[in-house]
Amino acid sequence: MHSNKLGWLLLAPTLLVLFFFGVLPFIYVVYVSFHQWNPFAVNPDMVFNWAENYRRVVFDAQFLASLGVTAAFVFFAVISELILGYLLAQAFMKDFPGKAIFRTIHTLPLIMAPIIVGSIWKLMTTPSIGIIPNLLDSWFGYNLNIGQSAIAAFITTVVMDIWHWTPLVTLTLIAALVSLPPDPFEQAQIDGAGKRQIFWHITLPMIRPAILATVFIRLMDALRTVDEVLMLTGGGPGSATRYVGVHIFKEVFPRTNYGYGSAISVIVLYLTIVVCWLLYVFLIAPRNKKG
Repeated sequence: MHSNKLGWLLLAPTLLVLFFFGVLPFIYVVYVSFHQWNPFAVNPDMVFNWAENYRRVVFDAQFLASLGVTAAFVFFAVISELILGYLLAQAFMKDFPGKAIFRTIHTLPLIMAPIIVGSIWKLMTTPSIGIIPNLLDSWFGYNLNIGQSAIAAFITTVVMDIWHWTPLVTLTLIAALVSLPPDPFEQAQIDGAGKRQIFWHITLPMIRPAILATVFIRLMDALRTVDEVLMLTGGGPGSATRYVGVHIFKEVFPRTNYGYGSAISVIVLYLTIVVCWLLYVFLIAPRNKKG
């Protein structure tokens, strides 16, 4: 009984922080989502409009289009980061010259703020001064201009996200690989199993929880991408990179439509929870039943 009280006492500061900076803001956003509110208008008062904001979201073509491009962005970014992160994790498990230096350089993007990442990629992709357009033009004769090409802008945002967050995937998978016991691998090699068989039947099942946890984290982060995309493309050209986070930002700040922006935020949060729940049901729950 004493240990339980001590545990709750130690958790109390964290729970208070979560309540004041997590629960209360969420409740306030839900409250605002049922109002029409522009605090900078002539009449800055909140006007209760029932579920009008949510009805509007359902028929908002721009929002639905942003959901589509966001789904494509999340799919390509997360899958690429997972594959590259695993390959790099396997590489870092071995010794090679300059390993410590390369590992340090590889993790540097993680310490950068998203707005800094967007600024760096903006400089690197500007046609007149950027190194990437110059290299692509001199090597392949390709004129990269993300301000004019929707496909180029979309691919560039995906590559930028991969560059920024692959180190996180690498570090989590390194931790998972290091913790694996050597006995199953030694027994598999004695039985004559090849590398591919060892990967599919031993390595992958054993690091599956770490992979799924990483996917959950990256999925939630990718769905709320805002800063770097705003700095790089501003959501353009057109609506090619107007991801959900960018769409919410433009509704709330330039248009000062706080009630409608809050309703979109609540719906996006709900969709994120549903997607994570579906991943859990189809990938984790069956494994727990078998166990």
